[in-house]
Amino acid sequence: MSDQTKTVMPRFAPVILAGGSGTRFWPRSRRARAKQVLALDGDQTMIQQTLTRLLPLADAKDVWVVTNSLLDKTISGQMPSVDPLHILSEPAARNTAPACALAAFLLETREPNTVIGIFPSDHVVKDMPRFAEVLRVGIDIAAGGEAIVVLGVPPTRPETGYGYVEQGALVAEAASADGTSPVKVFRVKRFREKPDRHTAENFLAAGNFAWNGGIFLWSARTLANAIREHAPDMAPMLEKIAVAHGTADFEKVFAEEYPKCENISIDYAVLERRSIKGEQKSEIYCLPADFGWNDLGSWASLHEHLGEAEADNVIDGATTGLVTIQSTGNYVYAPGKMVALLGVDDLVVVETDDALLITTRDRSQDVSKIVRAIYEGGREELM
Repeated sequence: MSDQTKTVMPRFAPVILAGGSGTRFWPRSRRARAKQVLALDGDQTMIQQTLTRLLPLADAKDVWVVTNSLLDKTISGQMPSVDPLHILSEPAARNTAPACALAAFLLETREPNTVIGIFPSDHVVKDMPRFAEVLRVGIDIAAGGEAIVVLGVPPTRPETGYGYVEQGALVAEAASADGTSPVKVFRVKRFREKPDRHTAENFLAAGNFAWNGGIFLWSARTLANAIREHAPDMAPMLEKIAVAHGTADFEKVFAEEYPKCENISIDYAVLERRSIKGEQKSEIYCLPADFGWNDLGSWASLHEHLGEAEADNVIDGATTGLVTIQSTGNYVYAPGKMVALLGVDDLVVVETDDALLITTRDRSQDVSKIVRAIYEGGREELM
């Protein structure tokens, strides 16, 4: 990591990953209107919110989006300031490593020192000024040498649904704008897979573990070289696609070469393998994502995000009213309906024109099982 303070921020190219289907938000989320193109938190859709908080750091012309053919036109319509040539529709789902790496190879051919930021399209951030402050420090670090930066979310509970980052030594504290909350920079010891409950409790007690929120920073050259080193089989295909971008052959080359890439996450393909080199050699750094992050991964997490307390009844959307008697901790979305709850706790009730979901908050992570059952039952119209 460079010890010099940069007066001009390096060129920054955010890459928004928007290919997911959002099955845990069924029935509102469908294949052609997945979670990232829904307005679950305010007037903007999730991907519009993602773009909005990135624009203080990057020009819209430098933003890239990786999505799929069911969502690309919707996303293009929701993000008119983004170059349509930068909205890439994957011909086959191949997890996050090929998506991230494709952006690296595309930018390496243009400006290899560009810092790439990887951002999921369906997260929320409460403190956007702090988000920008942390990102600026991370971009500066990623611009130097072979540095890789991950933003680690300070854990608030022994969560088993996230991977973890084990933090090592504190190597720097970058001054903040208010002078009271410096951005701390830690070396990464290693990445840890999703733990069981007991292990997650140990991580929380240890105090040096963070949730891996899937936000990464690195230069185009650093990531492209990391793919060549750790996932060499996919590098030739991605290089061929990058060379074809902007030409009449692009769609054909993309369709032929991309499905050949390994179906693997960027965590497995690069980060875990790079961290094996050891804390002092891996040049991987962790910055605390202390800006009110939530991944909105389920109806339960949306209740947590919108409610002020666990026992709150949350009414969302254009539901016309809610009457509750001896009922707490429920989430309700039923546009155009008055909903009455009597003697029930911790429910999720979601109604759309063609479907009704009733489950408990603690089972909301399993809504994807309903989607799978619907698919196996041949009810394509509900997908």
